[in-house]
Amino acid sequence: MSLKALPLIVISFILYNAIVLLDRGGDATVFLAQKVFPIPLMTGVLWLTWGDLLILLTMGLLFIELMKATYTSSASLLDHGLSMLVFVACLIEFLLVKSAGTSVFFIIVVATLIDVMAGYTIGIRVARRDLSIGGEN
Repeated sequence: MSLKALPLIVISFILYNAIVLLDRGGDATVFLAQKVFPIPLMTGVLWLTWGDLLILLTMGLLFIELMKATYTSSASLLDHGLSMLVFVACLIEFLLVKSAGTSVFFIIVVATLIDVMAGYTIGIRVARRDLSIGGEN
């Protein structure tokens, strides 16, 4: 299996679970609300918690996944299938595991859903474009 076929959004899923495990199954919201690098805003509020950082990472990885979906290859089919498995695992964990019932994890679940939907949609559109370009010759 090629590493290009690995959905990168699984990194967020693994990091969230690592945070929960390191917190020894405690309340994940307490750890996620802790400040990482307190960045003072003009309003005087200190910003950037662990949860914010994890969401930012997830959005960056989702962007990369959307860019990967624009390429057609045999690895992209495996990537779409693995993305679906990651989404199913995230959804099951969100519904059944108490420490996964946070807004941060819900955003990770939604990002995996967007990855799955966009991956198939973009893949089909790119394949149609490739077929129409190849058929004109």
